[in-house]
Amino acid sequence: MKTVENVLDSAREYCRLIEETDEYSTRWLARLLELLPRLHAQISRLSLAGIELDLSCEPDLDARFELFSRLHALLGERDGYWLEFDGMPGSQAMTGSLADDLTDIYSELKDILRLIEVEVDPVIALQGLSQGYRIHWGQHLVDAERHLYSLQARNQLAG
Repeated sequence: MKTVENVLDSAREYCRLIEETDEYSTRWLARLLELLPRLHAQISRLSLAGIELDLSCEPDLDARFELFSRLHALLGERDGYWLEFDGMPGSQAMTGSLADDLTDIYSELKDILRLIEVEVDPVIALQGLSQGYRIHWGQHLVDAERHLYSLQARNQLAG
């Protein structure tokens, strides 16, 4: 199934991009800006309706925090953003975090890729991914896309 392979290829590319980035660069954010909408379109086209699955892995909270901390430091001022429902700038702390969005997306994709490595049927694994997208990480994906677009529109991708 071509759609399944496309999603898996994009998931692998995303995870590599997050894992291999150790310094801020405009190319890194530009690649994310290009990849996230593609991943979004692919996962949206994935029609694997069926039973609700519980393929969740036990989260490694220490690893997630380490990844979040690394991305937060890497992004610096570019990390925080206002969510749609937030008040006026200056009245409270920003509540959106690109580092948090990227970490949650990474964790979901990496868990599914690990399941496939231990020979879980890719279609079944992607059902779990699709389910997680609907109930959790899809919002992080939309928020990350929106924030990256906003940074680009304000010419703030450059270091």
